[in-house]
Parts: sequence; C-alpha cells; structure tokens
Amino acid sequence: MTQPIFFAHLTDTHINVPGKNPLFEMDMTKKLRETFVELGRLSQKPAFVVISGDLTQDGDTEDYRHLRMVLDEEKEKLGVPVYVALGNHDTRSFFREGYLQEEPSEQSYYYTVMEGGLRLIVLNTQIPGKHAGELDEEQLKWLREELETPAPSGTIIVHHHPVVPTLTPLMDSHLLDNPQDLAAAIADSDVIGMLSGHIHCNNIGLFHGVPSAAATGVAFGIEPTSNESMKFVDNSGYNLVLVKEGQMIVHPMAMAGDQKVVFEWKMDAAHAHA
Repeated sequence: MTQPIFFAHLTDTHINVPGKNPLFEMDMTKKLRETFVELGRLSQKPAFVVISGDLTQDGDTEDYRHLRMVLDEEKEKLGVPVYVALGNHDTRSFFREGYLQEEPSEQSYYYTVMEGGLRLIVLNTQIPGKHAGELDEEQLKWLREELETPAPSGTIIVHHHPVVPTLTPLMDSHLLDNPQDLAAAIADSDVIGMLSGHIHCNNIGLFHGVPSAAATGVAFGIEPTSNESMKFVDNSGYNLVLVKEGQMIVHPMAMAGDQKVVFEWKMDAAHAHA
C-alpha cells in the first residue's frame, strides 16, 4: 500500500509589483507570504504546494519576476516544491519570460510531475484574452495519452476554471466551457481528484464521480449566493489535500481577514436574469 501524501492547494494570488495598481487597495504579496507562514506553522509540513492560476492581476513580465522572487523565497523557507498553473488573468508570453525565464511565446503551459506515487497533472484552461476557460484538443490528446499509464497513488488534475455547478447561474457562467471533453478524457482512468480556483469560494462536489474542489482565493474571496452582483470580500484561504487509500480528501482552510466587502460588481438588469 502506498504512503499517504499531504499537500497544499492555493489559488488566485493576483499579485502585482508592489505599489503598482493595488487591487482593492490590498497588498497581495503580503497575503501570499502570510499564507506560506501559516503553512509553515502546520504540525505536519505539506509535501508540496500547487497554485491553480491567476498568479498575477495584470500579467506583466515584471509581475511574474516579482512572483518568482516571492515564491523562491517562500519555498526555500518552507522547504518544498511549488507548482503553478495559469488562469485567465495570466499572460502566456510574459509568464514564460518573467517567471520561467524563457523566451516569450504563446505556447500553452501544461505538464505533469510525480510526487511520491501521486501524479499531478497541471492543465491550462486559459484562453488568451478571454475570461472564459476551455481545454483545447492538443491538451486533451496529451491528457489521454498520459492517463494510459496509471500512477501508483492515482492522479490529481489541477486547472483554473472549475467544473462543479455553483449556487447561482452567475457563478455557473465561470465554469469550464467544455467539461464534457474533460469528462471523456478522464473516463476509466486513475484520476482521483480535481483542484481549481477562479470563483474565489470553496465549492466541492463530484464531477462524473470524481471529487472536485475549488478553493477560495489567496487574494480575496467572493460571496457566492448572489445572482445580481459579485461581492468581493477581504478574506483569504487555501485547501489542504490528503491522498490516502486511493482517495482525495480536501480540508478548506480560512485565513484571518476583515470579511468586509471591498467592491461590488453589479450586473445590469438586461443580464441579471438571463
């Protein structure tokens, strides 16, 4: 029997270079560092950290360089690897230049790593220049090929746009556009769980029998019950994830925050009841 694997799932850090366009007048770098401090205080250290997209707010090269510096410092202190995915706020070419320190390109960013007996597959649901999310056929083909060989402790897929229905049609409009293609790709495979972000609130359910968990954002939360507006809240959180006996178990964790609404985006009447 394989050993249990315990790790941390963060999402939606929305970092900018300090002093540049602070979103909701909040220091997202401070929030990210505070989250890593909390991870360091846990009685049991996570084996690794994965961040499921919206790494930066503006997606500029200097923002990714700043993020890389922060994560390099924090992962050294924590002593574990950090893996990242892209979200709709991210920019592929600037991410490759600023974070990966590669030549800039629009090449999609997806990959797989093994942690113990667990296979982590990180997908890119980002569509350049759009808020919506989709998995292209190139990734789906690659995913099917990867899943042909099972991993000892199973596979967890990390992606930005969620696949489990939410409390409102407004939030449902933020889900992955082609979930049926993802469902077909993982059918009869060793996928034991899926982790995502984007909606800035905890949302846990089953996707064709597979547990799927979206986490609240490190940067801020969204109050999930209104279909007329989106209330952005000053709070933060992350997920602790345990893989044990062939299952993915998710523990949502809340960070301290003022819990005040920092911004409310209201839909106009024409769209509120669409």
